[in-house]
Amino acid sequence: MTDLVPVITPAVVVARDERTVPLRSLGIARENLRFNQPPDDDIPVLAATLKAAGQLERLTVRPGRGRKEQGFMALNGRRRLLALGLLLEAGEIDGDHPVEVYVETDTARQAAAVLLTNTAVPVHVADIIIAIGRMLKAKLTIETMARALGYAEIEIRRLAALSGLPSAALEALKTGRLTLKQARSLARLTNRKEQVELAEAALAGYGFQDWRITERLGAGRVTIRDRRCALVSPEQYADAGGRIETDLFDELPAVLLDPDTLSQLWLARVRAIAMTFEAEGIDVHVTAGAEPEMPEDLEPLGYRSNGLDEGELVAWREARDRYLEAVDGARDADITTDQTDDLLVGLIRAKIALDQAGVGGRAVSAAIVWPAASCGIDLRCYAPVEPEPAIDPDVDAREGDAMTLTVRSSHYEAPRVEAPVPETDGVTHALHAVRTDVATRGLIRALADDPGAALAVLIARLFSVLVAGVNAARSDSISTVTATPFGSRTDPAIETLDGVVRERLDARRAAWQASGQTVLGWVGALPHGEKMAFLAELTAISLDGREARTDLIRNRARAEAAEVADLVGADIAHYWTPDVRFLRPHSKTLLLGMLVEMQVEDVRAGSLKKDELVDWVAEQAASHAWAPSNLSWSLGADEPGLDPSAEDETVATGNGGSDLPVDGPDDDLGDGSGAFVVTPAGEAVLETAAA
Repeated sequence: MTDLVPVITPAVVVARDERTVPLRSLGIARENLRFNQPPDDDIPVLAATLKAAGQLERLTVRPGRGRKEQGFMALNGRRRLLALGLLLEAGEIDGDHPVEVYVETDTARQAAAVLLTNTAVPVHVADIIIAIGRMLKAKLTIETMARALGYAEIEIRRLAALSGLPSAALEALKTGRLTLKQARSLARLTNRKEQVELAEAALAGYGFQDWRITERLGAGRVTIRDRRCALVSPEQYADAGGRIETDLFDELPAVLLDPDTLSQLWLARVRAIAMTFEAEGIDVHVTAGAEPEMPEDLEPLGYRSNGLDEGELVAWREARDRYLEAVDGARDADITTDQTDDLLVGLIRAKIALDQAGVGGRAVSAAIVWPAASCGIDLRCYAPVEPEPAIDPDVDAREGDAMTLTVRSSHYEAPRVEAPVPETDGVTHALHAVRTDVATRGLIRALADDPGAALAVLIARLFSVLVAGVNAARSDSISTVTATPFGSRTDPAIETLDGVVRERLDARRAAWQASGQTVLGWVGALPHGEKMAFLAELTAISLDGREARTDLIRNRARAEAAEVADLVGADIAHYWTPDVRFLRPHSKTLLLGMLVEMQVEDVRAGSLKKDELVDWVAEQAASHAWAPSNLSWSLGADEPGLDPSAEDETVATGNGGSDLPVDGPDDDLGDGSGAFVVTPAGEAVLETAAA
């Protein structure tokens, strides 16, 4: 069999005829699109730019035809030839002035040159920047250059800013070692020595250290994305004497140069609102910075560990709906005006009512209010510390960490069934122990032969321990199964995650209390499908994968969690995306890494302050329905190097991070009549009216 060898046709590369010819040998071809047009008023301005910056782009010409034409006739660049003619008339140059041209002899390429204004060989943006620098040295104004090049003034200002970069930076830009975005970032540095150092490193091939500029620019900067700006408009800030600095390249958010003024305006607004609640006896702490330390006799309101009854659960749901409506109302309104104070008062009141309903109506005695990006303010409610639930003295001390707390509800007395009376007359302790031992073994065998009854017993036991608080101690129950609900009394649930499970269990508690039955009797009467759903909820609320330290990794628990996650196909993003509470403990580097993982690469993100970046990441995560991969228990999505089969339950690990680049696309420099079109090779074409 004959092997077929692929034939590769090489690309045709046309070498262009580059020449330098004297000005006197040049004329304008009749096929030039603007041959009959009179000179416009900006030709003198263009002449001044050519004198200052020299010729930036070659003209495309064809050989002259006959005695009536010059030696070379320009197919494009008519305005530049007219400008050179003005310089010739003024004696600034002579007829031998050198002009760089491309000579086209092929008729097809001559026609293309007439129509395409010579974009076949683009001018590099670095050459344009250098030319702008020469024009500035020649005392040409921004307005003059903009008129000559047909550009908006803002674009020329941006180029002028880049023209001040070190020569190494412009050389690195031209050779592709530096992108246009990185050059703009470098121009923001005020330290010339650092500019040179970073540019030379990039030129030498060591890469560009964006993080050094990001850290320098982000230190101490307050931008218009600050949470305080939700209640303070730019106009109010400016009227109070606050100064605003905008980014020349329109890549970074505007910087507020007087953050103290911003804080004063925010504090004055919120303190006036807080007076309403102080008059009602609530001690309100308003802070725009660090959270104040609260007295030890106060604790933040979370959820009540022994749950809510049916009436309390209905009240909590109503309070939650009112709070969400208040949040939506504040988010949709312009809350920077004093006319919306009543709206914010209603928001705070709804939040206090929600926290109170979540703990069965405990009185709120204090609250902390701080800025929030979405609805202007957020708060945490505090109440006097309640005594810890009593530990049942009959619990075997050998149970250690598995010790179960007996939590009895003071507002509901659980029903009891009559207990069999043991025969104790004339029976020694040893004999009684033998009898009860054998009786227990007989019950074990009987229950093992009845899976349906065993399911009811297990559910009833878990419900008693985790939710109902009935017969929770081992000495009070025939079952030795113990469990601990995840979370603490003052640790609020995440509403769309474990909060949903707790709400379901609260509803089941209310249904059990309304039945008037014992736990086992009520569970035994449930349909099989209800029992299975009930068991899933109780099993779920008993899971605990929390690890307090990075050097205390629970390998075996993690391995089991991976199996559970694979079994149920767990994906946390189906129910929840990162919120402010979750994101706040992360460093800026980790937050920027999350944006990269979401493929949200915005150059402005690196310059945001921590709080602003937290809000931005939360907003992007919600819009992308995204959650970090490190929240998945699936194999391969967790910390590397963890061996589930390791013999040691706890191993020492390290914790580190890396600087992740956040590189966005190179934007056009403006919307003027000309534009820089950035190619993948980092070059740009200057399409101007001068061509």
